[in-house]
Amino acid sequence: MTTEVRRSRWYLALAGAIAGGAGVAVAHALTNLLNARATPIQSVAEVVIAITPGPVAELLIGLVGRNDKPILVAGVTLAVLGLGALAGVLSARSRVLPNLVFLAMFVLAFVAALVRPGFTAVSVLPLAAGAVTWVVLLAVLVDAVPEERPAEAERPVGSRRFVLLAGATTVLAIGVGVSGRFFGRSRRAIETTRRLLRLPATRGVAPAGAEVGLAGLTPWRVPNNAFYRIDTALVLPAIDPTEWRLRVHGMVDREVTLTYQDLLDTELTEAWVTLCCVSNEVGGDLIGNAWWSGVRIADVLARAGVSPDADAVKQTSADGWTCGTPIEALTDGRDALLAVAMNGRPLPVDHGFPVRMVVPGLYGFVSATKWVVDLEVTRFDKFTAYWTERGWSAQGPVKTQSRIEVPRNRDEVASGRVRVGGQAWAQHTGIERVEVRLDGNAWAEAVLGGVPSTDTWVQWSATLDVPPGDHTLAVRATDKSGYTQTAAIADVVPDGATGWHTIGFTAS
Repeated sequence: MTTEVRRSRWYLALAGAIAGGAGVAVAHALTNLLNARATPIQSVAEVVIAITPGPVAELLIGLVGRNDKPILVAGVTLAVLGLGALAGVLSARSRVLPNLVFLAMFVLAFVAALVRPGFTAVSVLPLAAGAVTWVVLLAVLVDAVPEERPAEAERPVGSRRFVLLAGATTVLAIGVGVSGRFFGRSRRAIETTRRLLRLPATRGVAPAGAEVGLAGLTPWRVPNNAFYRIDTALVLPAIDPTEWRLRVHGMVDREVTLTYQDLLDTELTEAWVTLCCVSNEVGGDLIGNAWWSGVRIADVLARAGVSPDADAVKQTSADGWTCGTPIEALTDGRDALLAVAMNGRPLPVDHGFPVRMVVPGLYGFVSATKWVVDLEVTRFDKFTAYWTERGWSAQGPVKTQSRIEVPRNRDEVASGRVRVGGQAWAQHTGIERVEVRLDGNAWAEAVLGGVPSTDTWVQWSATLDVPPGDHTLAVRATDKSGYTQTAAIADVVPDGATGWHTIGFTAS
């Protein structure tokens, strides 16, 4: 194969990629203009998330961390550009073949949008506009691709026309795509509505002594903008609180439907509660403590009248995510809430605005539904939920855990009297004591900060004599039931990690 032929095919591939990228840009801009729920790229990415097996998802999250969603969207976008390039190359053989590629892409994206929550006829319009853009631009750009030049020619025939047309198309596509973010009104309108809300909630005052006064520790109350976020939502639901409804049904005496105003008209319960993700590895940061305000779920269930045969509540989010929670955990007197506020402010959109579930003592994957819209009273043997279908357990009580925050792993500190510290938690059981061990020697008991209830984490600190050299430091907690953390290392799947958090550091 000659160099000239390869260049000609590269031109065709470039034409196809540009056409595909322009289609993506048009679909993105029209999605925002029409306030549709998700772009075609996002819909496909959501389906990828939905069908990914749990262990694979956990592995990928472990590799890329919280960048998993942006990387996935980028990957789907690159796949579109790659298929566009393939369509461009195929146009050398036939004008029908590239259109078949685009048709396959259209069908895939249409099916992805169809199976996602919130599908409407409007969802098809951005996809259709993108597909038309692909087909038309590919035909125009292919016609402008320079002919294969003879070996003695200085440049391909018509190459300047193609370069100018391709460049102009690329610039225009980028402009359309970037401007699309300014067209949409839904998310901005919801953010404005949220900011203007004035809820009958206080900001909460951390109890005296909760902070042990050690620099470098995570604040006992984690600010909203620093609170961990783990969910499957690629596109955050934008829900107007005036349109929000919660349906309570299933094994109940009477079906109940609540509005946002119904919740605000009810006396709100306020409580400090620490939430933790089941994906939190030993020593991990997928945990946070906040002041939550909301309505007791027990009161809502009592209003509906729960069947004595029911043992679970299946929760459903506005984005279709589901989980199952033991009824006992919702009705045993703990502060299980339909939360409307976090640290004295309306919930942030990425933390479930307008309403989410907060249940002390359970991992989030079985209790902490964001953007909750449906509570079905049922039995565990009658349903499966999002994560249980992917290998996690049906019920997930939080395991007693602790971590070291000062010093950090591989830190260098001054030798002598060294103060160390961190956090420990056993939500709805409570921490009785925390112990630390330097270089495998005897355990030393740490000093605990004050807490208002058993539903929050506790700060701890200890002062150790540390000689110069390399050291290891381990921590373990004992909860109020008398259970002491096991040293046995277990993965986060299926119901949470175990093991002692151990770090290495150097004293000089």
